[in-house]
Amino acid sequence: MAVKLRLMRMGRKKRPYYRIVAADSRAPRDGRFIENVGTYDPIAQPHTVDYKEDRVLHWLSVGAQPTDTVKSLLRGKGLWLKWTLIKQGADEARIASELQAWQSQKEESLKRLEAKKAQAAKEKAKAAKTAEPEAAAEEAAAPAEAVEDAPAEDSAPKDSAE
Repeated sequence: MAVKLRLMRMGRKKRPYYRIVAADSRAPRDGRFIENVGTYDPIAQPHTVDYKEDRVLHWLSVGAQPTDTVKSLLRGKGLWLKWTLIKQGADEARIASELQAWQSQKEESLKRLEAKKAQAAKEKAKAAKTAEPEAAAEEAAAPAEAVEDAPAEDSAPKDSAE
């Protein structure tokens, strides 16, 4: 029996919520499963992924294959790095140091990303301020031109007695 770690859709229409389950690969997506090992909520900001680390590692150790989506979720939380190190036969100290380095690197990249977003917002606000006086000057000139271009209306009275 080929076991896969995959997502099982729960929730309601337009509001998905997933369970991470160990299931036979021949079973339907939302059907029979062997064990529930975690959850994934894509709607929450930021996305939340919770799992039972020991059970996920157990299923991986007995040959369960994660789907691409589950693998990326595990990679985002650092569990896939831990699993790779365990497969290589690393001791607990090396695993802990590698995970610590990975975590600090991830925090650094998040800080850089937020700084980049803040800088872009600052530049956008600055560009909007410099464009504002120019836009006001153009708006002031536009109504004057519109008045000059407007055709003259007939002032002759219309016969309503006909």
